[in-house]
Amino acid sequence: MRFGIFIYDGVEPIDLATFGVLSMARRIAPEIAICTIAPRAGPVALANGLKVTADFGIDDAPPCDLVIVTGGPGWTVQAQAPSTLDYIRRVHASHRIASVCTGGMILAASGILDDGPATTKREVVPPETAPIEVMRATYPRIDVRETMLVDTGTVVTGGGVSLCIDTTLHLIAGMLGEHVADETARIMEYQRAWRANREEFAPVLTVR
Repeated sequence: MRFGIFIYDGVEPIDLATFGVLSMARRIAPEIAICTIAPRAGPVALANGLKVTADFGIDDAPPCDLVIVTGGPGWTVQAQAPSTLDYIRRVHASHRIASVCTGGMILAASGILDDGPATTKREVVPPETAPIEVMRATYPRIDVRETMLVDTGTVVTGGGVSLCIDTTLHLIAGMLGEHVADETARIMEYQRAWRANREEFAPVLTVR
């Protein structure tokens, strides 16, 4: 089962915890494969100086069972990049797609969130405007929710920053089974945080 992580210049490094969770999950489910996808293959400059190398560009990316779109300050550029938005629409047309943090803003710009519920990052440092408020104001066709994550069946949008961990565990549970997600959370020593977040900041599940 192949998971693609979509990255780009300006991704917040903590959003690569999506890769980290999947990496830990491979100890339980070795059939997991992970690749990174960017607008172009090769070096990607994340926020605050971290550089990583994308395995594939959007033109040569392999089919993935799920693509996770990461977030960070660079989302504003990607939300206006026709090639990125076309890629997201193509993935959505044939496979599952998810976002973490402000990756949801890129999904919103592509139009695939229209006429359904979604979420994104809420907390910011003043005078920044919360991305969730930007989503409300800019994309009135989206039913914006303040929650841990929203799962509509074919699209999952996750909340901000460290909630990328919870969103990835949720995706693993849906695709590989609750036992794989639970065991991954345990070996990550995250089971208490995951339980607390689900109890106090419950996900919105519209299709199961």
